[in-house]
Amino acid sequence: MVLVFQVWTIYNVCIIAVGVKHLLRTGRKKRKSSKVSGKRLPTFSIMVPVKDEEQVVERLLNRLLRLNYPSCKREIVVVEDGSSDKTVEICRKYCGRYPDQVRLIHRSVSNGKPSALNYALKHVTSEIVGVFDADNVPEADILVRVVKYFEDPSTAAVQGKQCSINAGENILTKIISYEEDVRYETYLRGKDILNLFVPLTGSCYFVRRNMLRKVGMWDSKSLSEDMELSAKLTERGYKIRYASDVRSWQENPSNLTQLFRQRTRWFRGCMEVSLKYGRLFKRLDRRCIDAEATLVGPYMVVPCLLGYLMGIYSFLNLIQPDFLFTIIAQSTMLLTTLILFLIGVGLFYLTKPRKITNVLWLPFVYVYWSIQNLIALYALIQVVLKRPRRWMKTTKTGATSNPNVKG
Repeated sequence: MVLVFQVWTIYNVCIIAVGVKHLLRTGRKKRKSSKVSGKRLPTFSIMVPVKDEEQVVERLLNRLLRLNYPSCKREIVVVEDGSSDKTVEICRKYCGRYPDQVRLIHRSVSNGKPSALNYALKHVTSEIVGVFDADNVPEADILVRVVKYFEDPSTAAVQGKQCSINAGENILTKIISYEEDVRYETYLRGKDILNLFVPLTGSCYFVRRNMLRKVGMWDSKSLSEDMELSAKLTERGYKIRYASDVRSWQENPSNLTQLFRQRTRWFRGCMEVSLKYGRLFKRLDRRCIDAEATLVGPYMVVPCLLGYLMGIYSFLNLIQPDFLFTIIAQSTMLLTTLILFLIGVGLFYLTKPRKITNVLWLPFVYVYWSIQNLIALYALIQVVLKRPRRWMKTTKTGATSNPNVKG
């Protein structure tokens, strides 16, 4: 079991290493400005599923209305899913002010995000569908930048980079912001370079509408509709790209309760998608094989925890009666150290200003990583016991610690 974890870890370390190498090579290049060209521009429907989002939805609508893209080529479709606060009133106000740009689709009964997205898709005709959670604040040139990725007809979807809007709120949001930076800019970057499986991450992503319909849209019963859609697209042979220059800011959980609820849903959803699409392993296609290797990630928590315990036991005991036990335990600790080293390199290059002292966050990242393992183990227990699925919405407060990001 631990050996399986080690093979899986080595495989992903190679992907991260490729991402780090590319990051180091491109890190010194300045981000070029992007302008609307004279080429034919595709039409966009930006779908925003909302429920009880009065704290953040106005900020998002203000930003979407100011995107650097012809207003005749884009529309904002808000699908409201049974709110009990002032969300509907706020959205109706914007529909009245901008009737040619903002549409509100109201549903009195809430059946979760994927169901809301499927309902909204029936009312749009644009070529490309964009999805944003209500707490997002996309950069003004996001649509201009994503267009170039869709110039390749084999590209079905594009996942942008999500940055933390409240990283400075407390130590937890800071660590999550580091985790997300490293995940996007090393792991997803490495997957994109190697032409592997790039998963959609729930927000700030774009999909061709005709391909969405071909694969049957979102699974309304899934707790991880983004992963499920990613698996469906990959199984059909469609390509998903990661675009580091297509950026949006979002709010991260600011306390352990929010984190626990959010990650439990994520992990359980991913585990269930892995079981559903286990057939991907049978296909002799590297993206399909990598997709399943990605989806089984949350299952690796058990051998991961076991490996940690074996490593600690190995180093605390001077006499080891079992040579194989020692090799497995210490190699697991070595792999963990290697991953932390790569994360440290990523943190050094991603955090501004660049300081070697940024790597001092690594012990906190390791503790946070261990908490994630425990959450994944809890999610696994739910899957095994077949507990009822519950869509646990993450509460958004509108908190921001970045003065440069405004609605």
